Amino acid sequence: MATFEQPIEARAERSAASTGGATGNTRLTGLVAAVLLVLLAAEGATILRIQNLVTAHVFIGMLLVPPVALKVGSVGYRLVRYYAGSLEYRLKGPPVLVLRVLVAPAVLLSTAALFGTGIALVVLGPGGGVVVGLHKASFVTWFFTMAVHVLWHVRVLPPLVVPEVSRRPRLGGRSFRLALVLVAIVAGIALAAATLPAAHAWAHWAASFGSDG
Repeated sequence: MATFEQPIEARAERSAASTGGATGNTRLTGLVAAVLLVLLAAEGATILRIQNLVTAHVFIGMLLVPPVALKVGSVGYRLVRYYAGSLEYRLKGPPVLVLRVLVAPAVLLSTAALFGTGIALVVLGPGGGVVVGLHKASFVTWFFTMAVHVLWHVRVLPPLVVPEVSRRPRLGGRSFRLALVLVAIVAGIALAAATLPAAHAWAHWAASFGSDG
């Protein structure tokens, strides 16, 4: 029995040393969550004066897409490894039951609805018809579910983020995690830049709508 277990344990130790294992995955989730908090705060600020800041609203919204995808991917990877029976992920345990059963699905679905309708509005162009209403309704749902999610997790962000950006003893895979976050941000900027014509079209529409009013 030991002859089979030892190679498996050795491979797991080598993997943890190079990628950080389950702890590295948690730190990646924390890193991208910190980036999202900053970007979402900026996006929220544009809502206060959406008619004047619609270009920034569209730009930041599209910039958010790759980091959001990375966050979903890192959390999804943890769940897959946990339910696949990975010992390392099992030892870290599952998320709190209430968050796992109620909050997480609501956050995921409302996020998909919010960004899905937002991207649809970029594609459809000014006006948007019923999609505008769906986008606003999904935002209300997303805001309340995300508030619960953030309030629960924000306290654990500093212990996850600070070691990754400081000179403390580093967990394996740090460069890879930082590279993933950087790639997500750069991809977001490229996507946002590519959709600037649509953002300008919305800005012109908002300006004409305001002058008519």
